Order: sequence, then structure tokens, then C-alpha cells
Amino acid sequence: MSAILSVENVTLRFGGITALADVGLEVKRGDLHALIGPNGAGKTSLFNVISGIYAPTRGEVIFEGQRITRKKPHVTVSLGIARTFQNIELFRHMTVIDNLLLGRHQLMRAGPFSAALFLGRALREEIAHRARVEEIIDFLEIERYRKQPVGALPYGIQKRVELGRALATDPKLLLLDEPAAGMNVEETEDMARFIIDIKEELGIAILMVEHDMGVVMDIADRVTVLDFGVKIADGAPNEVQSNPRVIQAYLGEEEQM
Repeated sequence: MSAILSVENVTLRFGGITALADVGLEVKRGDLHALIGPNGAGKTSLFNVISGIYAPTRGEVIFEGQRITRKKPHVTVSLGIARTFQNIELFRHMTVIDNLLLGRHQLMRAGPFSAALFLGRALREEIAHRARVEEIIDFLEIERYRKQPVGALPYGIQKRVELGRALATDPKLLLLDEPAAGMNVEETEDMARFIIDIKEELGIAILMVEHDMGVVMDIADRVTVLDFGVKIADGAPNEVQSNPRVIQAYLGEEEQM
């Protein structure tokens, strides 16, 4: 299976600090690829390079055969890369529907005149975008919250809404930055189920940063491990789980995954 994303020898420096050192990985089409490592290993920095927030010091990012290194975040979204964040980045006073509609913004093509009068193309687009948002709401099982302000919702539901906003961009690749962080056991199980459904039912490739090793080992097709900005392992979950360098760097010498 061909790679939808290739990160080639990416180095990222901030002054005298090297956040990433010649990191490379490939995410194959339809795969769920996990990126793990201790705090400060460079996982979110790599996400920021892929999505265009950071420009790497050296190296390339290739998406669907196209070089996207140093492209702006709005461009990477338009190409088909969407992401969620460690900390929830939603508009708390807006409803679930309106937050998801914001994810459709870059897909809107109506001009200012038709949009102002809400006629023709603008009206047709509005109907289509709202229909797509309702499909995502059903998919993520958040129908009962659809008209509620996001800030009034339980934490686990807010994380689901953020996932929905990323899906609303119609991505080909999802970057999930700690999707289960701060969740209880039931919420974590629900999130893992939705991530699997996104991969299997929607066919979207996923690159996921996650600290919950139970989730990673249960659902990932492949795992890449970073430590202090250096890739120390890459392979199937069972291979990475037994890798001595991973055990020492990520979990400590006496612990097991």
C-alpha cells in the first residue's frame, strides 16, 4: 500500500535546541499510525511541521506525492490534512453545529454577493454543508448535544466535537494529538471506537499521538517512537512493545508495556 504521507529527514531547531533530528516516517493509505514517546520527545513539534505551523530547518514533508514543506496551515487543510489538539480548541459559546460548520469554511465557494443575499449558490452550499455536519453528528453519536453551547458540555463530548470539526473538513489524513487525554475509561473506549470507525468505515488515514499505551497497542497498525527528537523505533505494535530501547527510553528499564 502506498504512502499518503512521507516525512523525510526532518530536523527542527529553535536556536540551540534541536526539537527534531532527521526524523522520517511514512503513513500508508488507510492505516492508523501511532507516534509515541516521552513528554518533550518532539511529537507535537512534528505535527506542527506537517500541518505548516512550523517550518523545518531541514527535510521535506510529502503528501500524496506533493511537497508541502513550509506551506501555510490553511493550505494543508485545503489539501486534505486536518488535526485536533492536545488542548481543546473550540469556540465555547457557539453550538456544536456552528463549531462543526466552521470546519466546512474552507470548502465554501459562494461569492460575497450571493452570500450576503443568501441566494443561489450560497443557499445550496449552506444546505449541503449542514447536511454533511448532521452526518458527522450522527456518526459521532452527539445528536442530543447538537444545539448546545460547547462550553456547557462534558469534557469527553467536547473532545468528540473537536474530532467532528476535523472530520468536517473532509480530510484524507487526520492528525490526532492525544485524542484520549484526560478521559475516563468509558470515554477512552468510546474515542478508540470512533477512531477505528473513522479508519475502517470512512477510509481516512490517521497519524495519532497518544500516551495511553493500551489504546495504541490495541488499535494502531504501526508505531513510531521518538525520544529527545530522535526516532528510536518504528514497526508493528508488538515489535515496538518489546524493543529494549523503547522500554528504557519511554517506560523505564523495569517496566513493561
